[in-house]
Amino acid sequence: MPHQPVKPAKRSFARALRREMTEAEDRLWHELRDRRLDRIKFRRQVPVGKYVADFVCFEAGLIIEIDGSQHAELESDRGRAVELESRGFRVLRFWNDDVLKDLNAVCDTIIAYVRDVSLQPWR
Repeated sequence: MPHQPVKPAKRSFARALRREMTEAEDRLWHELRDRRLDRIKFRRQVPVGKYVADFVCFEAGLIIEIDGSQHAELESDRGRAVELESRGFRVLRFWNDDVLKDLNAVCDTIIAYVRDVSLQPWR
């Protein structure tokens, strides 16, 4: 996936999102940062096209999105996933509650998806 220039406004927006992460994003980032999760490199709040992805593993072409209940079956989320997938990414989504209540299962799932690029997200 070739690097594409990011507009200054998008870069500023991504920085603001890094400062204002939700509790679930913050907890997951604590597990993902500094290659803590199975030595896998992740970046947070990364501009990808016209969107800012919550977490990205470029090596595995995997984006992880953490969603609150406001994202239940939103058409805009489907459009977002289609664009990110067209850029070569798989988009793995978890609910905030998944992260807050069963972080170990979330981390195990992430490891499985990074290690097996043939796995496709279920939602």
